[in-house]
Amino acid sequence: MSDPGNTTANAVGADRSLGQLVAAATAEMSALVHDEIALAKAELRQDVKRSAVGGAAMSIAGVLALFSLPVLSFAAAYGIHNLGLGLAWSFLIVGVAFLLLAGLLALLAVAKFKKVKPPEKSIASAKETAAMLQNVKPHPRPASRPALGKAEVKVSA
Repeated sequence: MSDPGNTTANAVGADRSLGQLVAAATAEMSALVHDEIALAKAELRQDVKRSAVGGAAMSIAGVLALFSLPVLSFAAAYGIHNLGLGLAWSFLIVGVAFLLLAGLLALLAVAKFKKVKPPEKSIASAKETAAMLQNVKPHPRPASRPALGKAEVKVSA
C-alpha cells in the first residue's frame, strides 16, 4: 500500500486521466474476479477430493459389512447350537430371523412408498405459468429508424 503522505504517489495519481483511472479500476476489478473464481475452484476441488475419499470409505465399509453377514450368521447359528438345540434348528432359527427382518423392512418400505405423492405445488405452478404464457402476446416492435449520422444529430439546448 502506498503512503498517503508520499508526494510522488499523489503526483502520479493526479497526473492520470479519468480514462486511465477507469481502465486501472476495471483491470483491478477483473483481477479480483479472476482471483475469486480461482479460489472457488480450489475450494471445490478440495471438497470433491474429500467427497471422493468419503464415498470410497463408505463403499468399502458397505462391502465389509456385507462380507461379515455370513460369518455373523454362522456365529449366531453355532451360538444357538451351543445352547443345546440341534444344528439344523439353529440355522433355521437364524434364517427365519433374517426373513422376518426382511419382511419388516419391506413393510416399512411399502408404507413409505405409499406416502410419496407427485409434487402437486410444482405441477400447479408449472401449469399456471404455462397458462399465463399462452395468453401473453408479443409486444409490437417499433418500426426501425435509420441511424442518425453525425451531421443529423440534433442538440437541444
